[in-house]
Amino acid sequence: MPQARLDDLQLHRSIDAPALQSQLYQALSERIFQGRLVPGDRLPASRRLARDLNIGRNTVLAVYDQLAAEGFIEQQPRRGVFVHPQLPLLKRPETPRVTPAVSPPKPPAVTPPWLKGPDGPMTPPDWNERNAPFTPGLPDLNAFPLRTWNRLLHHQESRRSLMGYDGHQGFPPLRRAIADYLRSARGVRCEPEQVIVTQGAQQALSLIAALFLDRGDRVLMEDPGYRGSRYALHTAGVMLEPIPLKDEVLDLERLPDTTEAKLLYCTPTHQYPMGGILTASQRLRLLNWAVERDVWIIEDDYDSEFHFYQKPFAALQGLIDPAPVLYLGSFSKTLFPGLRLGYLVVPPHLVGAFTQLKRIQTGETSPLLQAVTAEFIEEGHFHRHLRRMRQLYQHKWEHLQWLCEQYLEGLYTPIAQSAGMHLVLERDVDDRAVAARMAEVGYRPLALSEYGLGESPRRGLVVGFASADESELQTGIQRLAQLG
Repeated sequence: MPQARLDDLQLHRSIDAPALQSQLYQALSERIFQGRLVPGDRLPASRRLARDLNIGRNTVLAVYDQLAAEGFIEQQPRRGVFVHPQLPLLKRPETPRVTPAVSPPKPPAVTPPWLKGPDGPMTPPDWNERNAPFTPGLPDLNAFPLRTWNRLLHHQESRRSLMGYDGHQGFPPLRRAIADYLRSARGVRCEPEQVIVTQGAQQALSLIAALFLDRGDRVLMEDPGYRGSRYALHTAGVMLEPIPLKDEVLDLERLPDTTEAKLLYCTPTHQYPMGGILTASQRLRLLNWAVERDVWIIEDDYDSEFHFYQKPFAALQGLIDPAPVLYLGSFSKTLFPGLRLGYLVVPPHLVGAFTQLKRIQTGETSPLLQAVTAEFIEEGHFHRHLRRMRQLYQHKWEHLQWLCEQYLEGLYTPIAQSAGMHLVLERDVDDRAVAARMAEVGYRPLALSEYGLGESPRRGLVVGFASADESELQTGIQRLAQLG
């Protein structure tokens, strides 16, 4: 069998061997993942590759050992080193999907309109500003059972097995706990083998974009919608097509009869930010549309746990089997954002591709934090915490509704849905200017227009109420009323 050519393989010189080892591992694994090295290809002998790259042979041997342990390659005695013959062939992109760690990501050539503010490109607030009252998506951190969490953390941190490597797909006990929870609470059809633990929902979206999208592809997105999904899915050369809402949910009548889009992103259980919920019949229509047009649905189960007066609708993913759905969620709202843990549920035939991509992009997620989270769920603390938070947020939501009636009548129109952790206050106003003025007094609502993708965005404020106490809620609404 001919030897694979690696003439274009170049390493950025570094003074330390570990950096060279990391670069070589990244370069070879990328080539295998992208299909430039196919199953059965023979790799150069370690001595020859070390000589060609002008690096130590031990560095090459260490990389070969790592790739063999992970199943990328197979070392056959007296024959050589080969790309593993049973490695599945993955889709070959037109351009590399993973940027080498040694060079910074290349941004889009033109800043998309929805990333621009009135005075130029938007910049994210500092970390301490994102923890201010009225910040959307920030849970009540004071109500988190920290003592219980610390007890479990102390219990797990003494386990030496958690100090090493565990697996790129995720800690098995956590994947089992997530699968059990999703089956019982969300109606998701999944086994632990279909769960991939991610570093938040944002990474799950980035993995989807890297695996599914090439230059020139199109993605359909509900409008207005979650800003983070746009940041993750709008890779260079990818077009985002807005689908407007009707009655605060995705307008199914506006879905195209024919489309070249590969993906449709939506939040069917609790539309973000407007809060609407797709009915069962709408969900089936949406699934039928996707099946007939060969489009994958990205189901972001945003805020599904916090419905106050009725049981949450089952996830779209569980309505039919198999479903053309990539299901994602995170623990940022249910536990705390600093945990940086999320999950992605995919069909069995895609698990290998997603896991390999995660291995290449970011590697493993902290085994220790995964183990603590798994025990937190298994001991029942997660369910008890959700129940307490649902009651607490319902009380805050009702109080905020009352404050809006008292102080904002005639100024803003509340878009009130009995679910979630935020309230939309709609008004045809320069909402970014209002949000900036609120920030000056220590409150961080977001302008509704920033969630828009189309040319005529809706305006108002997205007010997070979960992290604020009653006094902060009242002071904030009074301040907003004073702005007129």
